[in-house]
Amino acid sequence: MTTPTSTAPDFTALDPADLDELAARLSPGALTTDPDVIDAHSSDEALFCPREGAIALVRAASAEDVQEVMRFASAHRVPVVPQGARSGISGGANASPGAILLNVSKMKDVVAVNEAERLVTVQPGIINQDLKDHLAPFGLSYPPDPGSVALSSIGGNIATNAGGLCCVKYGVTRDYVRSLKVVLADGTITTLGPQTAKGVAGLDMRQLFVGSEGTLGIVIEATLRLVPALPDPFTAIATFPDERSGLQTVADFMAGGGVPSLFEFLDGASLRMLNDFGDFGLDGDAGAMLIMQVDDNPTDAEAAMSTFTEVAQRCGALDVAYSDDPSDSAALITARRMIQPAYEKFANAHGGGQLLDDVCLPRTAVPEFCDRLAELRSSSGLEIALVAHAGDGNMHPSVFFDSSDAAETEKAEDVFAEIMRVGLELGGTITGEHGVGFLKRAWLPNELDEGSRRIQLAVKNALDPLGILNPGKMLAEI
Repeated sequence: MTTPTSTAPDFTALDPADLDELAARLSPGALTTDPDVIDAHSSDEALFCPREGAIALVRAASAEDVQEVMRFASAHRVPVVPQGARSGISGGANASPGAILLNVSKMKDVVAVNEAERLVTVQPGIINQDLKDHLAPFGLSYPPDPGSVALSSIGGNIATNAGGLCCVKYGVTRDYVRSLKVVLADGTITTLGPQTAKGVAGLDMRQLFVGSEGTLGIVIEATLRLVPALPDPFTAIATFPDERSGLQTVADFMAGGGVPSLFEFLDGASLRMLNDFGDFGLDGDAGAMLIMQVDDNPTDAEAAMSTFTEVAQRCGALDVAYSDDPSDSAALITARRMIQPAYEKFANAHGGGQLLDDVCLPRTAVPEFCDRLAELRSSSGLEIALVAHAGDGNMHPSVFFDSSDAAETEKAEDVFAEIMRVGLELGGTITGEHGVGFLKRAWLPNELDEGSRRIQLAVKNALDPLGILNPGKMLAEI
């Protein structure tokens, strides 16, 4: 397969000597033009996305560094690719021709914790888990909990409106952003959103930036809403003979009023890959497994566990068990978080190719989606494993293939695309939390109607009239 080239706008080539001017305005050592260093920072984890052509890397140490880069870029019409931990899987942090890579991972301070208002102000480079650890002594919690919690940064979570394991009850990143401090394309710093719990003074511009994938501006500081430390949950585990019965359990339990704090699904292939990766002791003969948690008071939690058991058994569960022991819960969640390393081990042993999809569906459509996925497995002959934030309908099928085989690679890409088409057909979206980036940009017009496309382009052109912010990515084909 030939990797597609970016269709980013054409920019005038910059005289390398002009970069000396920029370097002099930045923190010492912030800018490098070393080709090897630039190459090492030119991509995230996505396959099949161009990564060529960056001319410099700036590792910003301050808001002033970010401002100076954007002032310089506007003056010289140079594209800028904002980056954080580069843990994404959609190519949103990949280099584009002639671009300056603007990495903010060094900006990782906790600026302030406001216990009285349950707020925390942070820089964008802080890792999600590090923020959680910092808040624990205060008895406070930041609930958004992506599977990459130990790797992904808050800035990146904001860029893609990340969700994760706990969002079925506690919501996604968008629900916790109180205000943002942003550097615009021309270098202007602006604060979006009030510090108060309520506020309708003008348009809610902060929410425009949540999920914007670096195409509208660069977040340099975020004030986030917190909640009291989450209680230890009760955890249930159920195994099933097949995928559909497990996913039907999710739909029925939620439709009956269940309020889990976590509801995760793993298919049989995922269970086998996890057991091959580590000593997790999961039932490798099962066709699917659910992990369900509730963190209500003990009486309500016991009632929820009883209801879950009844629903699961009615749907054909092989086994159901639950526990209030925190160590049991921690062991199961650790296993769930190891799914991507387990997938990588399997992929490396079977040709190296993996495409991880991210479609989100109405929960009632999930069982049918599962049937359609089985048809794709049969027709393609490829291994397709499935994990899901099942309580939200957020499906993560992984397509495995031999990346050295051109025909099989093309087949895998076709399956990846068909998964998105099926997701849209069933009333879903092409991305629940991983973003559009480069990888899915051609599919965005299939989801947005003409009016929405027009509005989004108008916003982009108003905030970035030169088209220099992360060109060729999310909005490039609408």
